[in-house]
Amino acid sequence: MEDWRSRPVKEPVRLGSYPPSDVTFLLKDLRGVQLEKSTDDRERAIQSGTHYSEMLPVEKQPSPDYLQLYHETLQMSARKAALAIGTTAELIRSRKGANTVLVSLARAGTPVGILIRRYLLEMHGLDIPHYSISIIRGKGIDENALIYILQKHPEARIQFVDGWTGKGAIRKVLAEACAQMERHYGIKLDDDLAVLADPGHCAEWFGTREDFLIPSACLNATVSGLMSRTVLRDDLIGPYDFHGSKFYEEWLEQDLSNHFIAAITPFFGDIFAQARQQADHWLAHPPAITWQGLHDIKAIQQAFEIADINLIKPGVGETTRVLLRRVPWRILVDRLDNPNIRHIRLLAEARDVPVEVYPGLTYSCCGMIKSVKGDAE
Repeated sequence: MEDWRSRPVKEPVRLGSYPPSDVTFLLKDLRGVQLEKSTDDRERAIQSGTHYSEMLPVEKQPSPDYLQLYHETLQMSARKAALAIGTTAELIRSRKGANTVLVSLARAGTPVGILIRRYLLEMHGLDIPHYSISIIRGKGIDENALIYILQKHPEARIQFVDGWTGKGAIRKVLAEACAQMERHYGIKLDDDLAVLADPGHCAEWFGTREDFLIPSACLNATVSGLMSRTVLRDDLIGPYDFHGSKFYEEWLEQDLSNHFIAAITPFFGDIFAQARQQADHWLAHPPAITWQGLHDIKAIQQAFEIADINLIKPGVGETTRVLLRRVPWRILVDRLDNPNIRHIRLLAEARDVPVEVYPGLTYSCCGMIKSVKGDAE
């Protein structure tokens, strides 16, 4: 068993557009590497067996109409997002205490981790560290990043944070990654996951199970500290390197990452009592983890005769990703007048993707990727 305390993990470089006090990205800077592929080329590569973490989608700045919709959505849902943040933060504080280190899963988890950290600082005076690290389906978590955190904070209790749940794939990867850390290094980590929204009914700690639009899901790098998705490729990432990512610093003038944080934090005082009450209720009566979302997706897979379940992406956040960076086949929605899917319908119309009502859907919507060949992200 390797002695992790003496592992020569490198110090992180400064990345991203957030203040250093908000988050430390434990990622290797890949700014000079050409990793982007067009949507069609990337889809063909993924479904032909290339792992999605070996390349990046081409990220584009949103259209004026879509950007306006983002701002409207943020204005409408900021208080709801703040309540979900506060509830999740209260659960973490009650369970883990002041000796917590927040570890958000890049990149959707990063703004959520920042908001949880801000809430705990502003409402409870808790100044806790926050790191953002990579976890990749089919490859696992960045062990070097975890070892770096444990070397810096040997007595701390780690709390993993993500944005939302879909089918629960990352939840399963996290559980296996923590089990592997114990086998390889004798490190026992809490593998519980805290998320803003848990429509998949598979996370331990969450702010809500409503599949509502988390505004940060609307955009890519421009609301995630200008960081790309994470990359893991043998020719780029050495044995003691962190997983990689690109910092799109050329977009600093268009960056909305800190604007997103600033839109939600003013509501913390307003929702404080309600968040504590909701957290206390869930601590006394823990909601069941039923994996209901995964059961629904399996039913959809059977109904539409889809060979690969990875071509089905449930929930508002995942459906947004399908429309922004995959080749969508169709979109299922619980109802057409659901306010959480306004941006989904706008994106679907722009890409000429059919939207169908699927009664009884656990989620607000579900994105289905066009089958080209085989495996999918």
